[in-house]
Amino acid sequence: MVLEQLAFGLFAVVTVASSLGVVLVRDVWHAALLLGVALSSVAVHYVMLNAEFIAAMQVLVYIGGVLILITFGVMLTRRKEPQETVEPEPDDVGETEEVGA
Repeated sequence: MVLEQLAFGLFAVVTVASSLGVVLVRDVWHAALLLGVALSSVAVHYVMLNAEFIAAMQVLVYIGGVLILITFGVMLTRRKEPQETVEPEPDDVGETEEVGA
């Protein structure tokens, strides 16, 4: 009985910590990974409550479907880092004005 309570408390801490990490982390990829950890630990809670069917649905639907969709969305829409811009020299600005006139 004590071992079950200890495991429940451990997975509760993992669930809360990873859920906070999803909200607080700035990188979308890391947020998706932390969401997977949070959803997995919720599935473990369902198993501990003898609700194996709901745990299986949690894994199949949320981890297998939603998280994979988020992962593909992140990978396909990943923005590239901006390249360094070259500052125009003072001589170039005057030449541009002359050409424009």
